[in-house]
Amino acid sequence: METLREGGCSCGAVRYRLAAEPMFVNCCHCTWCQRETGSGFVINAIVETACLETTRGESEAVQTPSESGRGQLIHRCPTCRVALWSHYGGRTSVAFVRAGTLDRAATVVPGAFIFTRSKLPWVILPPEIPAFEIYYDMNTLWPKGSIARRAAALGE
Repeated sequence: METLREGGCSCGAVRYRLAAEPMFVNCCHCTWCQRETGSGFVINAIVETACLETTRGESEAVQTPSESGRGQLIHRCPTCRVALWSHYGGRTSVAFVRAGTLDRAATVVPGAFIFTRSKLPWVILPPEIPAFEIYYDMNTLWPKGSIARRAAALGE
């Protein structure tokens, strides 16, 4: 596979590359993501874990609670503690890469805004990107190829 994107933590101890374009990109405004990032939202580029390769260092997996009750496994740099990617609900075959850790983060555009019910009131969402108070129907919004990739990664 050709390397399409690379990224890493702030201190440079952990670097990674994606061997495939993200299946989809969400911008989540839930209060859990706000708390975990110390920001108003998080942008997650969703990719098969098999397409995520660590090229320098080793991340440290930290189990955290989540609103769903199924938890989230966040991979962080053990030195600077930056969150690089996570796995939700025990599904480790799909990674939610923190788009802000990509070298070219500005090239990753969300396909949807989710959990906008708890969006900070001063955040203005562009009207051309679909926004959902909670979540959406993946079969309606995701490209067919991405749905197939996700199903294959999850063994469905």
